[in-house]
Amino acid sequence: MANIKSAKKRAKQTLVRNARNVAQRSQMRTAIKKVIKALDANDVAAARAAYAIAEPLLDRFAARGLIHKNKAARHKTRLTARIKALQTAA
Repeated sequence: MANIKSAKKRAKQTLVRNARNVAQRSQMRTAIKKVIKALDANDVAAARAAYAIAEPLLDRFAARGLIHKNKAARHKTRLTARIKALQTAA
């Protein structure tokens, strides 16, 4: 355990930030899974609605540094492509 006051503060900050990062990463993954679930059920409307929630989350977390901006772009591109493919098939 840290003995110096600044090291104690740093340890405390790390715990708080780690908990926040875990929660936000979970929120992001859940949003992506909801889009995929709607796509697997062939429900274009639900997929679009879920994507409308997931897209700003990906952008926000990429801007904050939780994930890399290219990873956010990759997720958005692949989900959009799947939604468009489902639309044209229906």
